[in-house]
Amino acid sequence: MIEIRGLQKRFGEKVVLDGLDLTVPRGKNAVVIGGSGTGKSVLIKCVVGLLPANGGEILVDGEDVTKMDERELVRVRKKLGMLFQGAALFDSMNVGENVAFALRRLHNYPERQVRDVVEEKLAMVGLRDIQHLMPAELSGGMKKRVGLARAIAAEPEILLYDEPTTGLDPIMADVINDLLISLRESLGVTSISITHDMASAYKIADQIAMLYKGKIIEVGTPEEIRNTHNPVVAQFVEGRAEGPITAEHEDFIRFVRRSEESGIRGEH
Repeated sequence: MIEIRGLQKRFGEKVVLDGLDLTVPRGKNAVVIGGSGTGKSVLIKCVVGLLPANGGEILVDGEDVTKMDERELVRVRKKLGMLFQGAALFDSMNVGENVAFALRRLHNYPERQVRDVVEEKLAMVGLRDIQHLMPAELSGGMKKRVGLARAIAAEPEILLYDEPTTGLDPIMADVINDLLISLRESLGVTSISITHDMASAYKIADQIAMLYKGKIIEVGTPEEIRNTHNPVVAQFVEGRAEGPITAEHEDFIRFVRRSEESGIRGEH
């Protein structure tokens, strides 16, 4: 369903994605893991065409989005739904208007159908009768679920999740994980999730891919990744302070430790 070949993305002199390859089979959920600033969000923004690639191919259902103009991208985006990090709800719109946004802008649904779909999708994420509320009146977990309802409103074939559990307490994070699994099973969608939350990754993934230095360095099932022999992947998934990833930042780590020691001596 999604095939990424040799994807390159840079910002000025900064290379973020450097020949990245990733294949996501139809109906499966690929979870991309990696440290902060490694380019996970850049990856899915390239997939949806929000950021132009500097090289490579991104095939969505056989069509290369890197070669499309804006009109063609709009057509392909109708197959896509996206849950942005922080939900990214429109502050000036109430919940119902947020969920209905794509239905009105991209699909031109009749207004009665819009209202029915909004009610149905909010119910699917466990929220009823809140269409009139504004985003400022919602908790973090509710915002995530409204963002999810908006992402699935037009019943896309592909869902993209940008840090779906970030900022949530462990219980609400697990609620969101269960929702993602339920939606995949009920809607049959293909999805890419990006996260550094390994509990979430292990639970929702069919396959996990590790992004490091602009490339996917390992792909496997949750069990294969949990038992990896790659020292970089192992350090990340185990959350260890010592290892090859932190070895690259020794100067910064020494600075932090000196600062901590100085603070302790100052207190005494």
